[in-house]
Amino acid sequence: MRLATNPPETPPEKLLSLDEALAMTDSLSIERAIFIGIEPSLDPCLPDLAKAMKSRHGAYNILFTNGVTLPDLSDIDEVIMSLKAVTPEVYRQYTLGDNRKMLVNFRRVHDMGKRLQAEITLVPGAVEAAEVEKAAEFIASIDREIPLRINGFIRLSGVEYRAPTGEEVEAAAKLAKKHLTTVNYLSGEMARVGEPAIRLF
Repeated sequence: MRLATNPPETPPEKLLSLDEALAMTDSLSIERAIFIGIEPSLDPCLPDLAKAMKSRHGAYNILFTNGVTLPDLSDIDEVIMSLKAVTPEVYRQYTLGDNRKMLVNFRRVHDMGKRLQAEITLVPGAVEAAEVEKAAEFIASIDREIPLRINGFIRLSGVEYRAPTGEEVEAAAKLAKKHLTTVNYLSGEMARVGEPAIRLF
């Protein structure tokens, strides 16, 4: 789901076959496989790739998705769903899309018994702290134990919105914590720790 203000994404020059993708993993020891990208749920090979990662490597498979479309999740262990916004008008203004399927699918994933996390990005002028709190209320209406991560928007060239300050992200987290047991947050001002993941393709 692209931002309404962003130009359309350029498709990759070459798409890998399932066999080509798996061949890239043969020499690796993989504990966790994270399926992420423009929208990995749209890849028809995703279920087969997740199944192969589990059978070949015993990988713990994590799907990062906007939740608009749900693939077969049989071999997905955890879903991290980016809510964008729960208020229809805010979601539409931010993405040009409709969030009804995403909200239904969020509940569906929970009802499947999958480990589920939510995330939302604080974007001053688009997705404000009040909307973050509404997202927390929505999540809590399903299960207040579902973790929420709040990301401070990182300003990109050509994007009209500014990055929030660390204090603004922390204030939004404080609102969300009124409804949820676990709320984490990350702003552009905070240092990243740990080793970066290996990107295969």
